[in-house]
Order: sequence, then structure tokens, then C-alpha cells
Amino acid sequence: MKLIFAGTPDFAVLSLRKLYNNDQIEIKAVITQPDRRQGRGKKVQYPPVKKEALNLELKVMQPQNINDDDFIREIEKMGIDLIVVVAYGQILSKKILNMPHYGCINLHASLLPVYRGSSPIQQAIMDGRKKTGVTTMFMDKGLDTGDIIYQKEVEIKRNYNAGDLHDRLAQIGADLLDKTLTDLSRNDLTRRKQNESKASYTNKLSKEDGLIDWEKTNQKLYYFVKAMNPWPGSFTYLNGQLLKIFEAEPIKRNTDKKPGSIVEADPKKGLIVQTGRGLLKLNKLQLAGRKKMSSSDFLRGNKIEQDIKFEDKE
Repeated sequence: MKLIFAGTPDFAVLSLRKLYNNDQIEIKAVITQPDRRQGRGKKVQYPPVKKEALNLELKVMQPQNINDDDFIREIEKMGIDLIVVVAYGQILSKKILNMPHYGCINLHASLLPVYRGSSPIQQAIMDGRKKTGVTTMFMDKGLDTGDIIYQKEVEIKRNYNAGDLHDRLAQIGADLLDKTLTDLSRNDLTRRKQNESKASYTNKLSKEDGLIDWEKTNQKLYYFVKAMNPWPGSFTYLNGQLLKIFEAEPIKRNTDKKPGSIVEADPKKGLIVQTGRGLLKLNKLQLAGRKKMSSSDFLRGNKIEQDIKFEDKE
């Protein structure tokens, strides 16, 4: 089976590697997003999928617009049977969707139809879900609305943050995608429509989405901190300085202090904050320009008075 693989971030790397090692598959090209300038030095950074494709000595294509007519004509010449999409980052036109003999198959990091869109991993944790999973599906012109092929359920362990769940789903997803394509080559696939009445959507996240709203309950903020770790990261402001929060835990206690107020700031007791309901203990954090550390280490080097209030801006 000849195919094109379209993907961009780390989540897609294991899937590319898995399909590359499948003897029934020939990857004619890898399509990924253009290189970006990132970091303070604005150095050009390759997408993770491009790095992997180059390591595997595969042809790499990076169109600004995958739906450009000239680019479509270029991939038409390859005579492919299938396009596989894993977190690529551009919407495919109907012309591309209808091009390959078998159509286009997508791997999505949720149990569709819940959590369609670009941040299903973070949203599942933010909502306090106990389980999520991965889905392979035939693509259509909608946003993650195509017919489901296979699904695999995954437990969200209590200690998982978004990074942990991402890595688990990437591995499970790669295996499920490999099974999907193997069964497709044998004409041994079934497909079923999604239940639209159960559909939900997630939005693309930005760095600004990590700002902590202290009016929320301690339980919601506990999930929020885990969902934002490692990216975009949850944060607040202390005396005008950015403070990133990496780990926190809810405490079943309340005070009459305003949300965002520091209740305890002791290296032995920890850094404890009043939320909209209940207290939140901050366990791992990072002040702007400093290294990540435990709250105990942070408090040994930073004198913080009780009743100081975290802010939502500099």
C-alpha cells in the first residue's frame, strides 16, 4: 500500500515510525508544516515529524497551503492509495480527501465524537475524566466527523498530566493506526457513523489560556494545572512577576479570604492559596528567570507574607 503521511508534532512521530516499519506499507512522502522560528534567538526549528522523516530518509514536503492546486497536482503524480493524517494542522480540501483510492484516515486523541478539535488531551484532564482514548476514522469535510474505524480506551491515571497522557496516547494510537492499515489492506474493516448527539468540541490553545482564574474551585484548578502541563503551562502573577505552576493539590479546607490570597507560605507547611471554594497547595513552581523548584525550596529563598494576593496581570 502506497501512502502519504501528514503530521507535525511529537504526537505523530511514533505513528510515522510504526508505519515505516510495516512491510505492507510504502511511505511515498511525509507532509508536515513549514519550519518555524522559535525561542529567543528566533532560530529555525524543524517540526518533530520532519526530524523523524529525515532520520528515516523519507521525502519531506512542507507546503504553506496543502490545498494549493500546484501542490495537489504534485501529490497526484505519486499514485498513492491512501493519505494518513495525525495532528497535521491544516484542513484537507474535498479534492484531496477524494484523491486516494482508499480515501484519508485520521488518528485522533479522543473517543469520538467527544472532544473533536485540537486540544482533546488537555480537555479530558481539565474535565476530570477517568478515561479517554484514541480513534481511527475515515476523514470527511467536517471537523473530526468521519466514520469511526477503531477505538481504544485508555485510563487517565491520577498522577497524569497532559504530557503523560499525550505520551501514552501517542503509543496506543500508533499501534491502533498500524492495525487499522493492516486490516484495510486485507479489506477487513468496518465503519460506523458518529453519534452527533454526543459530540463536543475543543479549541486550539494559546499561551494566554494558561492564566489561572482563582475564582474557580480548588478541584477545577487542580485539574487545570495538570491539563496545562507541560504546554501551554499554567501561570499567575506574584508582585508583578510571572509565576508558573506545574503541580498542585486540593485541600479540603476553606477560609474567608478572597480567591488568590495566600493562606500559608511556610517551607514546612507549603504554599497554600484560597480559591473560589477550597484551598490549593502549590507543590512545584517557577518564578520568571529562575529554575523550576518545589514550593519548599522556593519559600526558603523567597519571603512571602500571608494575605498577599496572586494577580492576573503584571
